Amino acid sequence: MTVQIAHLYATLCGAIIIFHLALAVGAPWAAAAPAARTGRALSLIHVPVYGLLALAILSAAGFPGLGWPRHSGWAALALQLALTLLHAASRKPIERQLWAPLGAVMTALALVVLSR
Repeated sequence: MTVQIAHLYATLCGAIIIFHLALAVGAPWAAAAPAARTGRALSLIHVPVYGLLALAILSAAGFPGLGWPRHSGWAALALQLALTLLHAASRKPIERQLWAPLGAVMTALALVVLSR
């Protein structure tokens, strides 16, 4: 079950990566983007961050081929929690209504994977 939860976490990270890549190439979704002024460069910064978060949680779940140290998963959990708290404290309603709950779900998924 832990591997499936890690896959769900990685899938959500993949969806966020696709969203930010679309923003970077000009999709008109800036109103739904996190951060006050999301530019193309900021969107591109999210891509490797969420990619590394996904890989760290997959590695913590024992995904074959990833031999990352266990503490990388805990670092990913801490970063995911920090991102969630930043979204919850934002002045933008879209961040509090969309990104904070999504981040809370992702934080819970990461915690389940790491607490096995």
